[in-house]
Amino acid sequence: MDLIKATTVRLRDLNRDEKWLQEKIEEDPSILGLGTEVQVYRREKKIAYGGRIDFVLSDTEQERRYEVEVMLGALDESHIIRTIEYWDLERQRYPDLEHRAVIVAEEITSRFYNVIRLLNRAVPLIAIQMTAIKTDAGLILQFTKVLDVYQETVPELEPEGDPVNRAFWEKRASPAALQVLDQIVGKIETFGHANVKYNKNHIAIGTSGVNFCWLHPPKEAQHCHVRVRTGEEGRDSTIQKLSESLPYVRPFQSDIVTIKLSTKDLQENSDLIDKLLGQCESYSRSA
Repeated sequence: MDLIKATTVRLRDLNRDEKWLQEKIEEDPSILGLGTEVQVYRREKKIAYGGRIDFVLSDTEQERRYEVEVMLGALDESHIIRTIEYWDLERQRYPDLEHRAVIVAEEITSRFYNVIRLLNRAVPLIAIQMTAIKTDAGLILQFTKVLDVYQETVPELEPEGDPVNRAFWEKRASPAALQVLDQIVGKIETFGHANVKYNKNHIAIGTSGVNFCWLHPPKEAQHCHVRVRTGEEGRDSTIQKLSESLPYVRPFQSDIVTIKLSTKDLQENSDLIDKLLGQCESYSRSA
């Protein structure tokens, strides 16, 4: 590869204004780094009291919208306030969609980075620093995400604890919860030999691959707390499907789903649970 001389410049020094930058974003909104499926829903959308949102971007696949403010030069207080205000107005107007506030600026100083990082705990705020690079071949616009939506620390699977036997859990868990365990083991046996490991903290199940199912049978409840590894790509769609039929479905890690199952749930949703366990077992052999 040939070495190309490049110089970082400010757009105003090249007689380029915010309107020019907006036009480039409108031509290809993927340059912001928010995803290849993001499209321009509205540009310079008017607000009731007179303001304008530079961009409302839409990702229909994720049912998500981005309220985007673009500015040249260094980020300032007014743009931070304006971005959050526009985000809040849009999320109230369209509550069925997920909304994220986005600030794009040529410079995000440490002072304002610390401010938006704190706000990021309460507002799904993304900060993108735009750098213009002048080369002999032309102008390069580089967009770097310096702050993304705040994510809580991912919970970890608790340690297995010392190995125990079935008798340990028969003394500790309710008969109904253990009945759920046995039915799940029976379903998994249809895919291959179920390797059941009784530990002090939970019961782990796998077949020929890594473990993909963990159970926490409670002492008195009629249900059993179950976690299954679906894989990252399949987790969200699995949650959506399970939520249509089961009363308790939650994300755990990026690739794990938590559910509560009773014998009644297993009976009424037998095909659904069979399909879920089959997908998780198949994923465990490729993970």
